[in-house]
Amino acid sequence: MEDAMDDPDDGLDERRKRLSAALADRKTESAAEDRKEAQSEASRRGMALGLKISSEFIAAIAVGGVLGYLIDWAAGSKPWGMILFVLLGFCAGVLSVLRAVGMVAQPPHLDGRSSEDKK
Repeated sequence: MEDAMDDPDDGLDERRKRLSAALADRKTESAAEDRKEAQSEASRRGMALGLKISSEFIAAIAVGGVLGYLIDWAAGSKPWGMILFVLLGFCAGVLSVLRAVGMVAQPPHLDGRSSEDKK
């Protein structure tokens, strides 16, 4: 009679072990999916930052070229205005890239803090 009472407990223990194993497998799968998603998100952020930096760099050179061309057209100093402003646009683009990657500090008025906050 005691053997009959032990059997339900043994069955319960067996089911608990299977449930624990199944939960452990699901946790492992869930952790792997979370890691994959985090890597994908980091990759997307890196791509977005790269596109932002490259577009700012190209835009700075293009704006410098257009301004130089307009100054040359208005002043009649054919190549010099464009050469000068393309170089200035290049310098502005490099500065923008350096600010975006954090190698150069933002100017105080673009920092997001007012002059009163600094005191």
